[in-house]
Amino acid sequence: MSRAPEFIVLSDAAVRAVAGANSRHVALIEDAFGVLVETPGGGVSLSGDAKARGQAKKAVQAIAARADQGLEIEEADVRVAIGQARSGGSSGGGPGGAMGGPLPVGKRGQVAPKTPTQARYLEALAQCELVFGLGPAGTGKTFLAVAYGAGLLLRGAVDRLIVSRPAVEAGERLGFLPGDLNEKVDPYMAPVWEALTDILGAEQLRRRREKGEIEVAPIAFLRGRTLSHAFVIVDEAQNASRAQMKMVLTRLGEGARMAVTGDPTQIDLPHLGDSGLAHAVGLLEGVKGIAVTRFSAEDVVRHPLVERIVRAYEADTAQRGRPA
Repeated sequence: MSRAPEFIVLSDAAVRAVAGANSRHVALIEDAFGVLVETPGGGVSLSGDAKARGQAKKAVQAIAARADQGLEIEEADVRVAIGQARSGGSSGGGPGGAMGGPLPVGKRGQVAPKTPTQARYLEALAQCELVFGLGPAGTGKTFLAVAYGAGLLLRGAVDRLIVSRPAVEAGERLGFLPGDLNEKVDPYMAPVWEALTDILGAEQLRRRREKGEIEVAPIAFLRGRTLSHAFVIVDEAQNASRAQMKMVLTRLGEGARMAVTGDPTQIDLPHLGDSGLAHAVGLLEGVKGIAVTRFSAEDVVRHPLVERIVRAYEADTAQRGRPA
Protein backbone atom coordinates (compact mmCIF):
# COMPACT_ATOMS: atom_id res chain seq x y z
CA MET A 1 0.00 0.00 0.00
CA SER A 2 1.12 3.56 -0.66
CA ARG A 3 2.66 5.33 2.30
CA ALA A 4 2.95 8.73 0.58
CA PRO A 5 1.92 11.62 2.87
CA GLU A 6 -1.55 13.06 2.41
CA PHE A 7 -2.08 16.78 2.95
CA ILE A 8 -5.43 18.10 4.19
CA VAL A 9 -6.02 21.82 3.72
CA LEU A 10 -7.50 23.37 6.86
CA SER A 11 -8.14 26.78 8.36
CA ASP A 12 -5.65 28.14 10.89
CA ALA A 13 -8.15 27.59 13.71
CA ALA A 14 -8.67 23.99 12.65
CA VAL A 15 -4.92 23.34 12.44
CA ARG A 16 -4.48 24.67 15.97
CA ALA A 17 -7.33 22.50 17.20
CA VAL A 18 -5.93 19.36 15.57
CA ALA A 19 -2.48 20.08 17.02
CA GLY A 20 -3.64 20.89 20.54
CA ALA A 21 -1.60 22.41 23.34
CA ASN A 22 1.96 21.12 23.20
CA SER A 23 0.86 18.86 20.29
CA ARG A 24 -1.20 16.76 22.71
CA HIS A 25 -4.00 16.15 20.21
CA VAL A 26 -1.52 15.16 17.51
CA ALA A 27 -0.03 12.60 19.89
CA LEU A 28 -3.45 11.09 20.55
CA ILE A 29 -4.17 10.75 16.82
CA GLU A 30 -0.75 9.27 16.09
CA ASP A 31 -1.07 6.71 18.89
CA ALA A 32 -4.60 5.76 17.85
CA PHE A 33 -3.91 5.11 14.16
CA GLY A 34 -0.17 4.52 13.94
CA VAL A 35 0.35 7.48 11.62
CA LEU A 36 2.64 10.49 11.57
CA VAL A 37 0.79 13.80 11.88
CA GLU A 38 2.52 17.06 10.97
CA THR A 39 1.15 20.61 10.87
CA PRO A 40 3.47 22.49 8.50
CA GLY A 41 1.06 25.37 8.00
CA GLY A 42 -2.14 25.68 6.01
CA GLY A 43 -3.22 22.17 6.88
CA VAL A 44 -2.27 18.77 8.25
CA SER A 45 -0.01 16.13 6.72
CA LEU A 46 -0.70 12.44 7.38
CA SER A 47 1.86 9.69 6.75
CA GLY A 48 1.19 5.96 7.12
CA ASP A 49 -0.54 3.12 5.33
CA ALA A 50 -3.67 3.90 3.36
CA LYS A 51 -6.20 2.47 5.83
CA ALA A 52 -4.63 4.23 8.81
CA ARG A 53 -4.46 7.50 6.91
CA GLY A 54 -8.10 7.18 5.91
CA GLN A 55 -9.25 6.73 9.50
CA ALA A 56 -6.98 9.48 10.80
CA LYS A 57 -8.29 11.78 8.07
CA LYS A 58 -11.87 11.25 9.26
CA ALA A 59 -10.85 12.11 12.82
CA VAL A 60 -8.95 15.20 11.69
CA GLN A 61 -11.87 16.39 9.57
CA ALA A 62 -14.32 15.88 12.45
CA ILE A 63 -12.10 17.92 14.78
CA ALA A 64 -11.63 20.60 12.12
CA ALA A 65 -15.38 20.85 11.50
CA ARG A 66 -16.03 21.53 15.18
CA ALA A 67 -13.22 24.06 15.34
CA ASP A 68 -14.59 25.90 12.31
CA GLN A 69 -17.94 26.19 14.11
CA GLY A 70 -16.13 28.13 16.83
CA LEU A 71 -16.27 25.27 19.33
CA GLU A 72 -13.44 24.75 21.79
CA ILE A 73 -11.68 21.43 21.20
CA GLU A 74 -10.69 19.45 24.27
CA GLU A 75 -9.08 16.03 24.59
CA ALA A 76 -12.51 14.50 25.07
CA ASP A 77 -13.52 15.81 21.64
CA VAL A 78 -10.40 14.30 20.06
CA ARG A 79 -11.04 10.93 21.69
CA VAL A 80 -14.64 10.97 20.46
CA ALA A 81 -13.50 11.84 16.92
CA ILE A 82 -10.98 8.99 17.04
CA GLY A 83 -13.61 6.54 18.25
CA GLN A 84 -16.07 7.56 15.55
CA ALA A 85 -13.40 7.30 12.85
CA ARG A 86 -12.54 3.79 14.00
CA SER A 87 -16.17 2.67 14.05
CA GLY A 88 -17.08 4.36 10.79
CA GLY A 89 -19.65 6.61 12.51
CA SER A 90 -20.21 10.31 12.08
CA SER A 91 -19.47 13.17 14.41
CA GLY A 92 -22.05 14.64 16.75
CA GLY A 93 -23.13 17.58 14.64
CA GLY A 94 -23.48 21.25 15.25
CA PRO A 95 -25.08 23.31 17.98
CA GLY A 96 -28.34 24.12 16.20
CA GLY A 97 -30.44 22.40 13.56
CA ALA A 98 -33.08 20.00 14.80
CA MET A 99 -32.43 20.89 18.41
CA GLY A 100 -35.03 23.61 18.56
CA GLY A 101 -32.55 26.48 18.41
CA PRO A 102 -28.92 26.98 19.37
CA LEU A 103 -27.69 25.83 22.74
CA PRO A 104 -26.15 28.38 25.12
CA VAL A 105 -22.51 29.41 25.12
CA GLY A 106 -20.85 28.15 28.30
CA LYS A 107 -17.52 29.03 29.87
CA ARG A 108 -15.78 26.65 27.45
CA GLY A 109 -17.61 27.97 24.40
CA GLN A 110 -20.69 26.90 22.45
CA VAL A 111 -22.36 23.82 23.91
CA ALA A 112 -22.72 21.14 21.24
CA PRO A 113 -23.07 17.34 21.05
CA LYS A 114 -19.83 15.39 20.90
CA THR A 115 -21.22 12.02 19.80
CA PRO A 116 -24.07 10.81 17.56
CA THR A 117 -25.98 9.59 20.62
CA GLN A 118 -25.73 13.03 22.20
CA ALA A 119 -27.01 14.55 18.96
CA ARG A 120 -29.98 12.13 18.91
CA TYR A 121 -30.66 12.98 22.55
CA LEU A 122 -30.83 16.70 21.80
CA GLU A 123 -33.07 16.05 18.79
CA ALA A 124 -35.38 14.03 21.05
CA LEU A 125 -35.48 16.86 23.59
CA ALA A 126 -36.55 19.22 20.80
CA GLN A 127 -39.20 16.89 19.39
CA CYS A 128 -40.74 15.20 22.43
CA GLU A 129 -42.38 16.44 25.60
CA LEU A 130 -40.81 13.67 27.71
CA VAL A 131 -37.34 12.23 27.12
CA PHE A 132 -35.54 9.54 29.09
CA GLY A 133 -31.74 9.69 28.97
CA LEU A 134 -30.26 6.41 30.20
CA GLY A 135 -26.61 5.52 30.54
CA PRO A 136 -23.40 5.54 32.56
CA ALA A 137 -21.67 8.47 34.20
CA GLY A 138 -19.76 10.87 32.01
CA THR A 139 -21.94 10.58 28.90
CA GLY A 140 -23.33 14.11 29.17
CA LYS A 141 -26.97 13.13 29.66
CA THR A 142 -27.51 15.52 32.60
CA PHE A 143 -25.29 18.34 31.31
CA LEU A 144 -27.00 18.39 27.92
CA ALA A 145 -30.46 18.35 29.51
CA VAL A 146 -29.42 21.30 31.68
CA ALA A 147 -27.97 23.12 28.67
CA TYR A 148 -31.11 22.50 26.61
CA GLY A 149 -33.37 23.67 29.44
CA ALA A 150 -31.22 26.74 30.02
CA GLY A 151 -31.45 27.54 26.32
CA LEU A 152 -35.25 27.37 26.45
CA LEU A 153 -35.27 29.64 29.50
CA LEU A 154 -32.92 32.19 27.92
CA ARG A 155 -35.06 32.32 24.77
CA GLY A 156 -38.28 32.69 26.76
CA ALA A 157 -39.66 29.39 25.47
CA VAL A 158 -40.37 28.34 29.08
CA ASP A 159 -40.94 30.41 32.22
CA ARG A 160 -39.04 28.18 34.63
CA LEU A 161 -36.32 25.57 34.82
CA ILE A 162 -37.02 23.05 37.57
CA VAL A 163 -34.46 20.46 38.66
CA SER A 164 -35.36 17.56 40.91
CA ARG A 165 -33.53 14.58 42.30
CA PRO A 166 -34.42 11.74 44.70
CA ALA A 167 -31.52 12.81 46.91
CA VAL A 168 -33.15 11.83 50.18
CA GLU A 169 -35.61 9.14 51.12
CA ALA A 170 -38.94 10.66 49.97
CA GLY A 171 -37.86 13.97 51.55
CA GLU A 172 -38.38 12.60 55.05
CA ARG A 173 -34.91 13.52 56.35
CA LEU A 174 -34.79 17.11 55.11
CA GLY A 175 -36.02 18.42 58.44
CA PHE A 176 -32.90 17.15 60.18
CA LEU A 177 -30.60 19.16 57.91
CA PRO A 178 -29.75 22.80 58.74
CA GLY A 179 -30.87 25.79 56.68
CA ASP A 180 -33.75 26.56 54.33
CA LEU A 181 -34.92 24.25 51.55
CA ASN A 182 -32.23 25.37 49.10
CA GLU A 183 -29.48 24.91 51.69
CA LYS A 184 -30.78 21.46 52.58
CA VAL A 185 -30.93 20.23 48.99
CA ASP A 186 -28.07 22.06 47.25
CA PRO A 187 -25.33 19.58 48.24
CA TYR A 188 -27.25 16.80 46.50
CA MET A 189 -27.73 18.97 43.42
CA ALA A 190 -24.07 19.92 42.99
CA PRO A 191 -23.69 18.39 39.47
CA VAL A 192 -26.72 20.32 38.21
CA TRP A 193 -25.59 23.60 39.77
CA GLU A 194 -22.10 23.14 38.32
CA ALA A 195 -23.60 22.70 34.87
CA LEU A 196 -25.86 25.74 35.28
CA THR A 197 -22.95 27.85 36.54
CA ASP A 198 -20.90 26.77 33.53
CA ILE A 199 -23.69 27.74 31.13
CA LEU A 200 -25.25 30.81 32.76
CA GLY A 201 -22.50 32.14 34.98
CA ALA A 202 -22.76 32.47 38.74
CA GLU A 203 -24.36 35.94 38.75
CA GLN A 204 -27.11 35.19 36.23
CA LEU A 205 -27.83 31.89 37.98
CA ARG A 206 -28.17 33.71 41.30
CA ARG A 207 -30.54 36.32 39.84
CA ARG A 208 -32.74 33.77 38.14
CA ARG A 209 -32.93 31.65 41.28
CA GLU A 210 -33.98 34.68 43.31
CA LYS A 211 -36.70 35.49 40.74
CA GLY A 212 -37.97 31.90 40.88
CA GLU A 213 -37.09 31.19 37.25
CA ILE A 214 -34.74 28.39 38.34
CA GLU A 215 -36.00 26.15 41.10
CA VAL A 216 -34.68 23.13 42.93
CA ALA A 217 -37.12 20.73 44.54
CA PRO A 218 -36.79 17.16 45.81
CA ILE A 219 -39.16 14.80 44.04
CA ALA A 220 -41.31 14.45 47.14
CA PHE A 221 -41.89 18.23 47.19
CA LEU A 222 -43.41 18.18 43.71
CA ARG A 223 -46.43 16.24 44.91
CA GLY A 224 -49.69 18.06 44.34
CA ARG A 225 -48.19 20.63 41.98
CA THR A 226 -48.88 21.19 38.29
CA LEU A 227 -45.73 22.24 36.44
CA SER A 228 -46.79 24.45 33.54
CA HIS A 229 -44.59 26.31 31.03
CA ALA A 230 -41.50 24.78 32.59
CA PHE A 231 -38.62 22.55 31.61
CA VAL A 232 -38.25 19.89 34.29
CA ILE A 233 -35.14 17.77 34.83
CA VAL A 234 -35.39 14.68 37.00
CA ASP A 235 -31.81 13.58 37.68
CA GLU A 236 -30.55 10.32 39.22
CA ALA A 237 -34.00 8.92 38.47
CA GLN A 238 -32.87 5.33 39.00
CA ASN A 239 -33.23 6.07 42.72
CA ALA A 240 -36.85 7.20 42.47
CA SER A 241 -39.43 4.67 43.57
CA ARG A 242 -42.21 3.57 41.23
CA ALA A 243 -44.69 5.74 43.14
CA GLN A 244 -42.38 8.76 42.98
CA MET A 245 -41.79 8.28 39.27
CA LYS A 246 -45.51 8.06 38.48
CA MET A 247 -46.14 11.13 40.62
CA VAL A 248 -43.45 13.30 38.99
CA LEU A 249 -44.32 12.24 35.44
CA THR A 250 -47.93 13.24 35.99
CA ARG A 251 -46.94 16.73 37.21
CA LEU A 252 -46.51 17.94 33.61
CA GLY A 253 -48.82 20.80 32.81
CA GLU A 254 -49.53 23.02 29.82
CA GLY A 255 -46.42 24.01 27.85
CA ALA A 256 -44.12 21.85 29.99
CA ARG A 257 -41.39 19.46 28.92
CA MET A 258 -39.35 16.99 30.94
CA ALA A 259 -36.02 15.17 30.79
CA VAL A 260 -35.52 12.16 33.05
CA THR A 261 -31.92 11.02 33.42
CA GLY A 262 -30.36 8.10 35.21
CA ASP A 263 -28.16 5.03 35.15
CA PRO A 264 -30.22 1.86 35.63
CA THR A 265 -27.06 -0.01 36.75
CA GLN A 266 -26.45 2.33 39.69
CA ILE A 267 -29.57 1.88 41.82
CA ASP A 268 -29.02 2.80 45.49
CA LEU A 269 -32.44 1.67 46.70
CA PRO A 270 -32.54 -1.32 49.09
CA HIS A 271 -34.39 -3.40 46.50
CA LEU A 272 -33.39 -3.00 42.84
CA GLY A 273 -36.91 -3.86 41.69
CA ASP A 274 -38.28 -0.79 43.47
CA SER A 275 -36.64 1.57 40.96
CA GLY A 276 -39.23 3.54 39.03
CA LEU A 277 -36.94 4.39 36.12
CA ALA A 278 -36.75 1.01 34.39
CA HIS A 279 -40.41 0.41 35.20
CA ALA A 280 -41.45 3.70 33.59
CA VAL A 281 -39.31 3.15 30.51
CA GLY A 282 -40.77 -0.32 30.07
CA LEU A 283 -44.29 1.06 30.24
CA LEU A 284 -43.83 4.23 28.20
CA GLU A 285 -41.27 3.51 25.48
CA GLY A 286 -43.04 3.85 22.16
CA VAL A 287 -45.80 6.11 23.49
CA LYS A 288 -46.37 9.18 21.29
CA GLY A 289 -44.51 12.22 22.57
CA ILE A 290 -42.02 10.14 24.59
CA ALA A 291 -38.47 9.26 23.55
CA VAL A 292 -35.79 7.07 25.12
CA THR A 293 -32.10 7.66 24.42
CA ARG A 294 -29.58 5.07 25.61
CA PHE A 295 -25.96 6.06 26.10
CA SER A 296 -23.04 3.62 26.27
CA ALA A 297 -19.35 3.62 27.16
CA GLU A 298 -18.61 4.98 23.69
CA ASP A 299 -20.37 8.22 24.69
CA VAL A 300 -18.24 8.86 27.79
CA VAL A 301 -16.63 12.28 27.36
CA ARG A 302 -14.88 12.59 30.70
CA HIS A 303 -11.39 11.32 31.53
CA PRO A 304 -10.44 8.40 29.23
CA LEU A 305 -10.13 6.19 32.30
CA VAL A 306 -13.87 6.62 32.95
CA GLU A 307 -14.69 4.90 29.66
CA ARG A 308 -12.43 1.95 30.54
CA ILE A 309 -14.02 1.73 34.01
CA VAL A 310 -17.52 1.74 32.50
CA ARG A 311 -16.56 -0.98 30.02
CA ALA A 312 -15.12 -3.13 32.81
CA TYR A 313 -18.34 -2.85 34.81
CA GLU A 314 -20.45 -3.54 31.71
CA ALA A 315 -18.44 -6.68 31.06
CA ASP A 316 -18.91 -7.79 34.67
CA THR A 317 -22.66 -7.13 34.45
CA ALA A 318 -22.92 -9.14 31.25
CA GLN A 319 -21.05 -12.03 32.84
CA ARG A 320 -23.11 -12.01 36.02
CA GLY A 321 -26.37 -11.26 34.27
CA ARG A 322 -27.38 -8.52 36.70
CA PRO A 323 -26.58 -4.87 37.43
CA ALA A 324 -23.58 -4.00 39.59
